[in-house]
Amino acid sequence: MADFSLPDLEKIIGERARSGDPDSWTAKLFAKGIDKAAQKLGEEAVETVIAAVKGDKQALVSESADLIYHWLVVLGIAGVPLDDVLRELEGRTGRSGVAEKASRSKG
Repeated sequence: MADFSLPDLEKIIGERARSGDPDSWTAKLFAKGIDKAAQKLGEEAVETVIAAVKGDKQALVSESADLIYHWLVVLGIAGVPLDDVLRELEGRTGRSGVAEKASRSKG
């Protein structure tokens, strides 16, 4: 399983989005657009938080997978490559989280 990565999932999502397959949840989400995909992302985020607070590890694993999938769908619809997010994270690793947050522009 170590051979599976987020870039792999991003690629699969892109392929399914372009497939036009009426049985593909990914294709349906892309067709419905950013509003629906973002709504689903928010729902999965809440479900992930609930699983974490309840201490339900299996549900946390399952909901985290749903959350990551829907996050990548939203990125795909928005035209934001995963590499852009990873570069942003990489750039933040050289400083503390407190310093990074303070450096963000207010607004």
